[in-house]
Amino acid sequence: MSARKTALVVAPGRGTYGKGELGSIARLHGQRFADLIADFDAQRRARGQPTVTELDGAERFSVATHMRGDVAAPLIYTATALDWLSIDRDRYDVVAVAGNSMGWYGALALGGAVSVADGFRIANAMGLNSQTHGPGGQILLQIVDEDWRPVPGLRERLLARVADIGARPDHALALSIDLAGMLVLAGDEAGLAALLAEAPPVPGRDPLRLAGHGPFHTPLMAGSSDKAKAELPPALFGDPAIPMVDGRGHVWRRFSSDPAAVRDYTFGHQILAPYDFALSVQVAVREFAPDVIILTGPGDTLGGAIAQALIGIAWQGIAGKADFMARQAADPILLSMGRPEQRALVTG
Repeated sequence: MSARKTALVVAPGRGTYGKGELGSIARLHGQRFADLIADFDAQRRARGQPTVTELDGAERFSVATHMRGDVAAPLIYTATALDWLSIDRDRYDVVAVAGNSMGWYGALALGGAVSVADGFRIANAMGLNSQTHGPGGQILLQIVDEDWRPVPGLRERLLARVADIGARPDHALALSIDLAGMLVLAGDEAGLAALLAEAPPVPGRDPLRLAGHGPFHTPLMAGSSDKAKAELPPALFGDPAIPMVDGRGHVWRRFSSDPAAVRDYTFGHQILAPYDFALSVQVAVREFAPDVIILTGPGDTLGGAIAQALIGIAWQGIAGKADFMARQAADPILLSMGRPEQRALVTG
C-alpha cells in the first residue's frame, strides 16, 4: 500500500446547503452514522426545533426555511462532521483543519477542540444566535478577472469606499469575509444601500445581497456574541488534537493552545471582526505543505475561493484559473466531497 497523502481539511460555511443538497445527509450518511444523526436530532428536539432528519428529508427545498440561520447551521455542520468521519484515514493523514466563517464551528470539532456532539451543540446554538442582530446583511462582490487574477487596484478602491461609507453618521459598513477572489461586505441597511449605489464597477456578476444573512463578522453582531458567551460554557472546549487555522491566520496547536483562549476567540473576535478565509488557507498550505486540500460537504461552492487563495500566493506554480484547472485534471490538489467523483477519492 502506498504512503498516505497529507491533507488540509476545510469546513464550509453558510450558503452551502442548497436545493441540490436536500436529502444528501440521509443518502450519504443515514445508515453508517444513524446513531450520531439521532443524537443531533435529539438535541434539536429538546429545544423544540425541527430535527436534522426532518429538515434534510423535506419534500422540497425552501429558501425561507432552509436558508434561515437556525436551520442552515445544523444542516451544514451535520454534513461537514459526517463527511469528516468518512475520510479514509488509511489514505490521508490530516495535518491541519480550517473553516470559513460558520465553518469555524465545524473546524473546532474536526480539530478535536470540541467533541463532534458538542460541535453540533455550538453550531445549532450559533445558528439561532446569529439572528440576534439589528437590521442589515451581507453583499458579495467579485474582485478577480476571468482567470481569477486580481483586477489591479480594485480591492483597494473598494475597501476605501467601504471605509468612507462606514465612517458616515448612521451608516455601518465593513469587510466581513475575505474570500480571495471575492469580498463579503456587511453592514446596516443604510450602509448596504450606499455600497450598492457607490461601489466601483466589478467584473463578473453584479453585487449580490446574500439571502438570509445578517451583518456577520461586524460589531453589529454583539448580541450574538453575548448570547454565545452566556449559553455555551468553557467546559465544552479542550486541547485540539490537530492544528486549527482560524480566520486571522492564527494556528492553534496541540499542547500549546489554551482552551479558554479558543473559546474567547470563537465567541468574540470570530463573531465581531472580519474573517480572512483566504489568509487561513494560505497560512495552512505554507505552514503544513499538504499534498491535497479536502473540502467537506455540503456542496462545493467554496472550491473557487480555495483555488483563488492558492492563486494569490502562486502556490506550487498555480497563478491563474487555467493553471488550477490543468492541475486538477492532471493531479488534483483540491478534493471536494460535494463532487461524487472526488468524493470517491477521499472516502475509498
